[in-house]
Amino acid sequence: MCADLSPGPGRMSTYICAMSKERKESTELLAHSLELLSPLGPLRSRRMFGGWGIYVDDIFIALIAFDQLYLKADAESRPQFVAAGCAAFQYERAGRSASLGYFVAPEEAMESPALMLPWARLALAAALRARVAKAKAKPKPKPRMKRSAEA
Repeated sequence: MCADLSPGPGRMSTYICAMSKERKESTELLAHSLELLSPLGPLRSRRMFGGWGIYVDDIFIALIAFDQLYLKADAESRPQFVAAGCAAFQYERAGRSASLGYFVAPEEAMESPALMLPWARLALAAALRARVAKAKAKPKPKPRMKRSAEA
C-alpha cells in the first residue's frame, strides 16, 4: 500500500511508491504510443532523459516526456501541429525556456492507430528530412594521396 504519509521512515516508502506509480504510467503510455505508431513499421524505444525515445527503423520520430507523446516536427510540418492546437515540447535550460522540434500529438489522435497515422507520417517525414539535411551538412572526407612505390 502506498498511502503511508507519516513523518519519518514512511516518507521514503511514499516516495518510492510515487516513483513506481510514475514508472507504471510512463510504461503504459509507452505501450499505448507504440501501438498507435505501429502502422509506420518496426518500432523500438529507448529510455532517455527520464522519458522515452521512439524510433522507426532507427529514425527518431517521437519522445515521451512529462506524461505526453511528442512527435517530431520541422518548418514544413510545424504549421499543421500549430493549426491543430498542439503544444510545443519545452523545457527549462539555464533558467530560460528552450524548445525542440517536437509537438504534443493531437488529443483525438491518441485514440487509435488510424487517427494517429497522418500525424505519425508527418513526424517520420520530418525526421527523414532532418536526416538528409544532416548528411548534406557533413563535410566529405578528403581523398588520401597515394604514394608511388618508386618514391
